Amino acid sequence: MSDDNRPATVADVHEIAEAMPHVTVEWGSGDNPVYQVGRKSFVFFRNPRPDAFDPETGERYPDVIVFWVESQGDKEALVQDESTPFFTTPHFNGHPSVLLRASRIHELTRGELAEIIQDAWLSRASARRAADWRAANQVEP
Repeated sequence: MSDDNRPATVADVHEIAEAMPHVTVEWGSGDNPVYQVGRKSFVFFRNPRPDAFDPETGERYPDVIVFWVESQGDKEALVQDESTPFFTTPHFNGHPSVLLRASRIHELTRGELAEIIQDAWLSRASARRAADWRAANQVEP
């Protein structure tokens, strides 16, 4: 099985995000990493918050990862597709991002996760950095 086809892990989030060009890591509350390009966050790990909770127990999710997306259409496609583990909360209405519980990351392949992270990076990188990355990786805009 190729590496891209195996189930994704939280370690893959860190590895893929850190491998994108011009990335810096800031540390948020609770020592959670915030991956940035040009001082703009594109992937970050949240502390438990009241907007993301188990509907049966009321317990706050302790393992939410936030990924920026290019557009509201991209967000809706991810959260409305029941085959994906992505979700959103009212707190993120109008915000170009999707949420994923780390406990469900294995539902994605490493390749799918890489695409999500690359798209998150592209949505936040400067036009020049995005164009350079696309050219170097032979990716169409």
